[in-house]
Amino acid sequence: MPGEWLTVLKRFILWDYPRGSLPYDVMCALILAFIFLTPRDVFRDQPKPKDVVMIPGAEGTTVFWIDSELLVGYSEQERLTRAEGIIRHQAQGKRLRLERLEPVFDSEEEIKGYMAFGRP
Repeated sequence: MPGEWLTVLKRFILWDYPRGSLPYDVMCALILAFIFLTPRDVFRDQPKPKDVVMIPGAEGTTVFWIDSELLVGYSEQERLTRAEGIIRHQAQGKRLRLERLEPVFDSEEEIKGYMAFGRP
């Protein structure tokens, strides 16, 4: 009896059943159940936030969070021009000019993104 279970387990692990058989279909159903029924938190898989987000600002200032990947590889002047284009596109028709662009650093002093301050 114990040898029989060992044989079944060995065939299950080595995927030794012919396609279309009941054990094969059971293995496929278990794999699909694992894929679709496992909660997202188990693997810490979270959706990626947007690259550009408008944040409420003070007294007529419009503030945008811009992901660092959008501005990587540009010189300082090109970065300002690109950021201004991004906030104009994001503002959807509002005429905004970039007032200043400030990098945001994490605890390891790596740039995580930029805060772009615009005014009409």
